[in-house]
Amino acid sequence: MAREVTLGPDGLATGVSYIDRKTRKEMQARGKIVVLAASACETARILLNSKSRLFPNGLANSTGLVGKYLMDTVGADGSSGFLPVLMDLPPHNCDGVGGMHLYMPWWNYQKQLRNQLPFARGYHIEFGGGRDMPGPHSGYGTERFLGGGYGVELKRGVRKLFGAFVGFSCRGEMIPNKDSYCEIDEDTVDQWGIPVLKFHFKWTDDEILMARHARETFREIIETAGGEVLSTFGPEDNWAISRGGEIIHEVGTTQMGDDRRKSVLNPYCQAWDCKNLFVTDGAPFVSNADKNPTLSIMALAWRTSEHIADEVKKMNV
Repeated sequence: MAREVTLGPDGLATGVSYIDRKTRKEMQARGKIVVLAASACETARILLNSKSRLFPNGLANSTGLVGKYLMDTVGADGSSGFLPVLMDLPPHNCDGVGGMHLYMPWWNYQKQLRNQLPFARGYHIEFGGGRDMPGPHSGYGTERFLGGGYGVELKRGVRKLFGAFVGFSCRGEMIPNKDSYCEIDEDTVDQWGIPVLKFHFKWTDDEILMARHARETFREIIETAGGEVLSTFGPEDNWAISRGGEIIHEVGTTQMGDDRRKSVLNPYCQAWDCKNLFVTDGAPFVSNADKNPTLSIMALAWRTSEHIADEVKKMNV
């Protein structure tokens, strides 16, 4: 378990201090260049725990921005509907990989350009249903929609309804805000004796109103298709917007930029304060699109790797 990045007297990274999980002894791995790719939050924890005389508030943290502007994808899950048009369809085998769904990209760009929406960014919709392997609750709709049943009658009802239910989720872009961040918890350590993170998270009206729009869109789709909405959400629970971290698309915390006074990393994900330290996970993100961040992380990592190789050839690092 990595504890911190070690430094030399010249302020350059010399390697990583870590705890051997089997012997529980502290060890060191040395290198001329250190690349952190531990995920946005763990990278922030390592940097904040890397305190020294030169960096008393954590490595690469002269701006105080390490851990700040933490983001997750906006989620609005759990909306479902019953579509009679899907009843009594011929049986066929839908077994296979789980989680299959259709994808609807954001479609309201023109409305946003005309300021006709109360939120700034967009989202996509994931929806699906199907006839995968039935479970113990497959007959839950027979009483509600067919008056119940037992034995052969129940089986007939389940077959009639099976596959007539659809579920909807949204995934939206979060705008970074100053109230969403992580910091070191000075009173708590993990089993390896390493201080853990304490999280602060807040959705703004941009994200909450986006979740409302998604819920209203789900309802419109279901009812237009002649169906019945089975789950409703309202303003009393912020339209059941996901909790921060629930969608597990955490990014931010060491944002990149072209001004060292306002960012942790330069455009090549290289620390302004320590030229042989790089970050290649989700931490450099300055915003969080509605798309899954994995491919963007990989693209940035590839770009950073090429930059490192080029800087080594030039003997700059």
